[in-house]
Amino acid sequence: MAAHRKVMEISIDDTEASKLQTIARSRTEAASRVERARILLAYRDDPSLYAVGRAVGVTHQTVQRCLARAIRFGVLEALDDSPRPGKQPAITTDARTWLVSLACQKPKDLGYPHEIWTTRLLARHAREHGPAAGHVCLAQIAQGTVCKILADQEVKPHKMRYYLERRDPEFATKMAEVLCVYQEVAILRAAEADATKVCPEADSNATNKTAPNVAFVSYDEKPGIQAISNTAPDLPPVAGKHACVAREHEYKRHGTLSLLAGIDLLTGQVHACVEERHRSREFIGFLKCIKCRRRPKSAHKRRGAKICHNIFCGGSVASCRCHSSQTDGD
Repeated sequence: MAAHRKVMEISIDDTEASKLQTIARSRTEAASRVERARILLAYRDDPSLYAVGRAVGVTHQTVQRCLARAIRFGVLEALDDSPRPGKQPAITTDARTWLVSLACQKPKDLGYPHEIWTTRLLARHAREHGPAAGHVCLAQIAQGTVCKILADQEVKPHKMRYYLERRDPEFATKMAEVLCVYQEVAILRAAEADATKVCPEADSNATNKTAPNVAFVSYDEKPGIQAISNTAPDLPPVAGKHACVAREHEYKRHGTLSLLAGIDLLTGQVHACVEERHRSREFIGFLKCIKCRRRPKSAHKRRGAKICHNIFCGGSVASCRCHSSQTDGD
């Protein structure tokens, strides 16, 4: 009389089954992981060691060992091999820690002219100074080993990423004020759009009467723009000889210029002017230019708000007085 078939109880939820299906269909995963994922999925559908072995192409002993690992370590953990005893690593943990701490320092602090580390320079420094620091195992370290150690700790001393340091203690307050201004602009534009939807056939004069008596200008400047000109005229294309426009490599310098520009956040109109210098009087001239272009037809005062960056030429006393006189009216 045949003995009853022993079924190994194993629980695989939907999340684990989804991950197993992804691994089983993968073309980049290790073959052992793909095979074990297929075994677990097949056993979930048909709990038979022999049937799973025939479907996957392995023996029933292999299926049994895979299921035993899943019961002991977990479904996803059973896909990986258990750590082998092997020999002890040649590079000790202390040596790896010393190498990573070395990579977190600047080469200039150690007498090198380099701004940042290269893996070749770091490996050479480790070979020369590692034994003296008590890490004899680093005497023959290669560049590739250094790369692996740094990759394990996610340290990239050969790359540089820029950041912006917050130096203004009132940054949060200023940021809140600027955001409130932009929020007010959004509210005014939404109100204007709603009024246009309600009265789409209204004439332009009626629209101007309902327009808000306020101007929001976001301002910035770009100083030090090089003004250059060609020393020879451009040569036009010639059929069969020159396919594109030819331009002389040499050029003549005409000093530098400064671009002052601002955009009206309500209308989208851009106000710009080019000046030879970058001082407060140029900024005052820019404010007067905006005032002439946006002078209201009525005698009512027009409220204005200008958004400038933290460091600009308009912070002088004269610029502040000019801004106050223009925002309060003539």
